[in-house]
Amino acid sequence: METTSGTGEPVAGELVSVAHALSLPAESYGNDLISSVDPQFLKLTKVDDQIYSEFRENFEKLRIDVLDPEELKSESAKEKWRPFCLKFDGIVEDFNYGTLLRLDCSQGYTEENTIFAPRIQFFAIEIARNREGYNKAVYTSVHDEEEKEGNHGREEGTDSGGAEEKGANREREKAKTSKGAEKEKRANKEISKSGETAL
Repeated sequence: METTSGTGEPVAGELVSVAHALSLPAESYGNDLISSVDPQFLKLTKVDDQIYSEFRENFEKLRIDVLDPEELKSESAKEKWRPFCLKFDGIVEDFNYGTLLRLDCSQGYTEENTIFAPRIQFFAIEIARNREGYNKAVYTSVHDEEEKEGNHGREEGTDSGGAEEKGANREREKAKTSKGAEKEKRANKEISKSGETAL
């Protein structure tokens, strides 16, 4: 595959690769989506531009790299978030369904690093993280690590078990993702039973 030209512009092979990656459904990536595709190319909804502009208009000073749960869940925060979320009723499908949101965007989805939030809140924060470069750190660190592993194997003339280790890591990530999905399902059932929304 061709690499970037000396000017830093992507060339045909890279563009085809990005286009292919972006054409796959998000479910095929599991916990790896944020590290598989450069976040600046991710489009999470058909209305990303509207979500982002409304979000930054209403929450211009909200720190999004490491979220403070109080800025999402306190009574005063809910009073500010509710009108924002309701703007997307009928625009974003299932806008008020619960989903898991990472608190620290430099880390993956783990039980300690997630909070349950309305879907539109997840979209607003993750779109902003992508556009403002915060999610680039995860993407870059994964690719730096892969490059380092690749160079290490070439220096010694063998793969040194890197493929097997990656497979084991992916299995651990799948288990974590599965636990997160179960947590999300239980929370959605509780919301449904009580007749409340996450707003």
